[in-house]
Amino acid sequence: MPDSAASAAAREAGSPRVLLPDALPLIAVTSGEPAGVGPELCLRLAERDWARDCGARVVVLCDRALLAGRAAQTGFAGLLREWPAASGHLPPPLPGVLDVLSLPLAAPATAGRLDPANARYVLALLDRALAGCRGSDRQSPEFAAMVTAPVHKAVINAAGVPFTGHTEYLADACGVPRVVMMLAGGGLRVALATTHLPLKDVPAAITRESLATTLRIIAADMVAKYGIEHPRILVAGLNPHAGEDGCLGREEIEVITPTLAALRAEGLDLIGPLPADTMFTPPQLKRGDCVLAMYHDQGLTALKYASFGHGINVTLGLPVIRTSVDHGTALDLAGKGTADPGSLFVAVEQAIEMARRAAARHGQRATVAP
Repeated sequence: MPDSAASAAAREAGSPRVLLPDALPLIAVTSGEPAGVGPELCLRLAERDWARDCGARVVVLCDRALLAGRAAQTGFAGLLREWPAASGHLPPPLPGVLDVLSLPLAAPATAGRLDPANARYVLALLDRALAGCRGSDRQSPEFAAMVTAPVHKAVINAAGVPFTGHTEYLADACGVPRVVMMLAGGGLRVALATTHLPLKDVPAAITRESLATTLRIIAADMVAKYGIEHPRILVAGLNPHAGEDGCLGREEIEVITPTLAALRAEGLDLIGPLPADTMFTPPQLKRGDCVLAMYHDQGLTALKYASFGHGINVTLGLPVIRTSVDHGTALDLAGKGTADPGSLFVAVEQAIEMARRAAARHGQRATVAP
């Protein structure tokens, strides 16, 4: 992908402008569904020395009493510290100490037991983290990036709030007409042309316009978030064998192929449409930096096989940096202290790298305070 085209695409996608002070960049982590494993995974963040290892600090957005209760339940031996400190003094980051920006639950939470009464609390965590990442005309961003622990879609909907996922919620909150869900792990980056749709609705959702927008966003954020100046994207077909020249469907002929041709004329480096059953073989994957699958299970089955528990979710096209774990609320594990924090750790690490890259691209400093 020519540098000029990539840079222009990055600007059009609204790559994050993160204002990082001459101090440790601050990463906001939302604890997600209070009945799930999110709170106890957030406690595990205190095991890492983020300042020493990654040159950043982490603050968890959660009801402090919920964290304290889950700490007692799971044997957490660290210290919960109020953020920001009541004195206004910025305390130094310390291993074993978890900074907590407390937002109140609507109702007491029990591990493993969903309660629709807390649905709006879950959304309030997202709203607070997003507001801190965006800043305002009068105030620089408070957070360099946000990382999200899992939420439970069904219980949010049961509370009367239409909700299809983090990705769509954050896009709507930012007023962004289109974002892209991408998962990364196991050496793969897999983006989705459609997300949480019934399979029967997928073909109609893939139009020339939507596909072109999706690919421009991916190309832009491969530059902005990953520093790949000439990204090459592998694009799957929708139908078996990529339609077999129209014998198994015409979406490749009528939508995907002409869209790729038009974008190549803009300077995007695209390969496809490729049969999805062979696209994830090593020889094919070596040809590109990212894969675009046409629907959720087409792309994520291979990725989760390769990296389950250590993959992450990245939202492309937002004006802020957002990463997430690649798993759900795991209600059956909640409160037992056995949930694996690997995906959350990787999500935080990747958010830090993206924040520093964004700061460097915009000529801002992200140095570590002594």
